[in-house]
Amino acid sequence: MKFALFNGERIEAKKGAKGECPCCGSELIAKCGEVYIHHWAHKKKCDDHWWENETEWHRNWKNQLPEEWQEIIPRDESGEKHIADVKTSEDWVIEFQHSRLEPEERNSRDNFYTKLIWVVDGMRRKTDAKQFQNILNEAKAVFHEPLLLDVNYPEECRLLKEWGNGSSLIFVDFGDSLISYKDGYTSAEDLWLIYPQTSDGKVFLSHFLRNSFIELLNNNKCDEIFDKLINPIQKEINEYIINEKAAGKESLRRLKEKDEEIRRRFGIKEDEDYFDGRNGIRIFKRY
Repeated sequence: MKFALFNGERIEAKKGAKGECPCCGSELIAKCGEVYIHHWAHKKKCDDHWWENETEWHRNWKNQLPEEWQEIIPRDESGEKHIADVKTSEDWVIEFQHSRLEPEERNSRDNFYTKLIWVVDGMRRKTDAKQFQNILNEAKAVFHEPLLLDVNYPEECRLLKEWGNGSSLIFVDFGDSLISYKDGYTSAEDLWLIYPQTSDGKVFLSHFLRNSFIELLNNNKCDEIFDKLINPIQKEINEYIINEKAAGKESLRRLKEKDEEIRRRFGIKEDEDYFDGRNGIRIFKRY
């Protein structure tokens, strides 16, 4: 935790300082060693069960945004409250997630924060960047400007398996790791955007400049991310899915038509099947 309350003021951790949790009111201890970032720790577990210790990656992200937005405590109509990593003056909540999150808790946060963007640490596991790169190598490009990829077999990438079925916007940060796409594009400056999963389970990816994302956040332009990027691409995704389904139906229609033609030509009965090989039609009984 970066901030504690002392005499009603928010203060950062310093040696010998005293403070209390702004959420649960319990006593906090200032941790100011030389290895870990200076932070406040609870003597007892915080009442906010969503709260967790933050990493240097976590703190670095928060420090790129105004202090007055950091560690804000929204409440819902029932009085439930949680400490949001960042809450902008336009009520957008930005959650920076390093550790693994159970699906139930992620869904709860998606529902509690009505305007939520996730930023996920893509370097938590040594294999995550490599698995993600493999997925990109096999992905199908829907279009290139901006890049939109239709992902095959997302379950083979643990990041997508964990985050590919979310209902909020998810950006994955691979730090300074070079992530490339098969058309020759390579960058260590991008966040990779996971779009909310479609009703038929499809996962789509795009990329977004990290600096542009931070600039938009600082300028209170989260809505612009949706208006100029997300919503137009989401429209393209919807049209792409409709066209894919139509193409699938047409393919099945042609296969059925060809099947009926072969059966008529060779007199194949209903209890018989056939194999169309290089030596012609071979007919056999169904088991």
